[in-house]
Amino acid sequence: MNLLRLRIHHLIEQLADQELDLVWNTIYNLHCDFYILEAIQEVKRSQQPWDTLTHEEATQLLIANS
Repeated sequence: MNLLRLRIHHLIEQLADQELDLVWNTIYNLHCDFYILEAIQEVKRSQQPWDTLTHEEATQLLIANS
């Protein structure tokens, strides 16, 4: 792991500030995408068949509760 860390530091030192900003934004976006993907997968694992409603069922439920 230390070898990987050293290589990353070496690569970062070679980047200009503008390139570093672009790389950071890209990595941050990938991190957010990964976080959302994990959340979606967790919902799929925990979702039961009766947890979803059709459009008609949802509309009827909304009308009944208004």
